[in-house]
Amino acid sequence: MYNLNCTDGYQYTGSEAIYVLDLIPLATGLAAIASDQSLCLFDPTRLSHGPTKRIRTSHGNLAVAKAYNAAESIVATTGENGSVSLWDLRLAPAQALALQLGGTTSNLMSLACSPSSFTLAAGTELADYQASVLLWDIRSASQPRIQYNEVHSDDVTELNFHPLEPNVLLSGSTDGLVNILDLRISDEDDVVITAFNHGSVHKAAFLNDTEVFAISHDEKFALYSMADDNKAATLDVGDIREVIGCQYVANIYPKAQGAGAVTGAGAQDQQLFKLIHLSKSGPETWALDKDSVVGLPGAHGSEIVRSFCFFDGQDVVFTCGEDGSVKAWRP
Repeated sequence: MYNLNCTDGYQYTGSEAIYVLDLIPLATGLAAIASDQSLCLFDPTRLSHGPTKRIRTSHGNLAVAKAYNAAESIVATTGENGSVSLWDLRLAPAQALALQLGGTTSNLMSLACSPSSFTLAAGTELADYQASVLLWDIRSASQPRIQYNEVHSDDVTELNFHPLEPNVLLSGSTDGLVNILDLRISDEDDVVITAFNHGSVHKAAFLNDTEVFAISHDEKFALYSMADDNKAATLDVGDIREVIGCQYVANIYPKAQGAGAVTGAGAQDQQLFKLIHLSKSGPETWALDKDSVVGLPGAHGSEIVRSFCFFDGQDVVFTCGEDGSVKAWRP
């Protein structure tokens, strides 16, 4: 295992313990959301100097953030009050709120953005026997342009747009299903073009234009192919904790140009977070490369690492965690 060193960091402070929930790399810096309801922007070369911008969101309980347009530093956030906010982090905090949608639906638990189609998608928790996927066109955003109420029967925990086709959306739920939706279809009986039964979905996303991964809340990990008619997993790892020696998986991110993916996994009892290469040696031939591991010793102490990210072309890894800190790791 090749280890990186923590070379910089910032510690959130407050009257109560603060969790840093997610990190989003942008053209203007590193965005972070935290349980104190803040959206912050950091200079990634000077984390210890603290946020260059700090915005107090109004979601009640801030849950999710996604880059709407990373090149233009526009971020979407959502949470408990059912609203979705778009923030332009190039502007001063008082002017940064560019658009606010919704606010009358259930707690929103997931979010996806497609700037090429001007679309924001959000998924609700189960309320009154209904869990929904909502889609807004931000050019005419008073009401969702589509609302699917029957594609899932429990909390919608994950949403991600296809990397090449903005009309294709992946949705995952605690009902166990990973669905692929064709958003050109308004009829709910026909909108699901492919479905995989994985188990209660914690994380799921496209690895490329035909394959998806899914991780369940009990850490079952598998890959699926949209081109496979029998819907069986093309790689079924089972409980990934037993395979790679961890206690949880934070996320999996595909590498550029289809060169595999990076799995981020942690072990609180070892105070260790590690990055494991998910290699691809041929069409739909994947394997966890346990000989290609990068370690972050010390990690976030005995607390869970919530998120990690990279900036393309830079030899640095950023992490955030339930210890209330953001850290930079370098060779």
